[in-house]
Amino acid sequence: MISFIWSPGNPLPAGTGGSENYTVGQVRELSRRGIPAQVVTVGLGADDGRDEFTDIPFRSLSTLAEVVDLDGTVVFVNEPHPVPTRNPAFLILHNPPPIRERERTFAVEGTRVLALIATSRYAAVLWADYLDVDVATINVVYPFAEPCFATQSRPDAPTEKTRVLFAGRLSPEKGVYTLLETLHIDIVEQDVDLTFTATTAGADKPQGRIIQRLLGEHPGISVVAARRTPAAMAALMADHDIVVMPSNSQYWHETFGIVSIEAQHTGCWVVASDDGGLPETDCGGVVLVEPDNAEALAWGIRMAIDSGPFPPAGRQYAGTRFTVQQSVDTLLAVFTQPQAIPPATIVRQLEQLILTPSAEEPRATSVW
Repeated sequence: MISFIWSPGNPLPAGTGGSENYTVGQVRELSRRGIPAQVVTVGLGADDGRDEFTDIPFRSLSTLAEVVDLDGTVVFVNEPHPVPTRNPAFLILHNPPPIRERERTFAVEGTRVLALIATSRYAAVLWADYLDVDVATINVVYPFAEPCFATQSRPDAPTEKTRVLFAGRLSPEKGVYTLLETLHIDIVEQDVDLTFTATTAGADKPQGRIIQRLLGEHPGISVVAARRTPAAMAALMADHDIVVMPSNSQYWHETFGIVSIEAQHTGCWVVASDDGGLPETDCGGVVLVEPDNAEALAWGIRMAIDSGPFPPAGRQYAGTRFTVQQSVDTLLAVFTQPQAIPPATIVRQLEQLILTPSAEEPRATSVW
């Protein structure tokens, strides 16, 4: 059994972010292969999001301490909780390191005894520097696009409009305010053949609700309901030509960017910030622009428009990269290969060595 430990006290929401899609997709693919896997939630009982994932096995624990009773492989998602496990445990680092000093101790202490998995080469380097460990000790298992994105049909005839989609969460770190600025750049604002759409993903949070109201009042952008399944998101992307990812780089660095590969698998150009792990998502359809720069984002959109429709051959190639099969193959390989000795174990062994009694001084013996 492979158990993915979701953030204690939090339900697993559908259609809100990469770590959710990654976790559910991994469990789904493992189950397809006949490998037992489950999402484990803590402190919520059956009210933990399972109703939105009827094909995914869930297990609810009353307390985090009950993790010790789980058989098989334990994988913590995002949060490094220092609780005992029957077998060596893993941690998937979906987010960048915390910027608040008060959160550093939790992050550093919690990762001392866990085998670490990052979602990009960029994230591995970022976390290695933060934790002061060798980057070679951090495994990389890339996210993926579910198969439905590559197989989703697109409209037969091109529309007269160029349709741009912002599919990220309604939160500042996803660059939504940069997008709002871009809507007032002349080369965008004056183009009547250009339409913008955003989803309500993230509007369940206080800041998301505020941003949703801002977008709802703006005449230059339409807001549609968030999509809760990969198939529904693939259908929405197929109705657009460009997906923008103006991720904020001032205090948040996207560790990968699952929306980018989903969009390319669906046949969309992606205009993304040249920051964090986003350059690693390029399947042949990414236009990278200077982050936090509304003018640069506007010109990136124009560049994508001038490139014409995403070519079918390019979409076919994109669909062969970052697949769920490739991701799970890598994950299973990580589980079976020898892992680096955690720093905490090395420290403990050194401390034990120091406390070991010294050998007795050699004494001369008489020879007859």
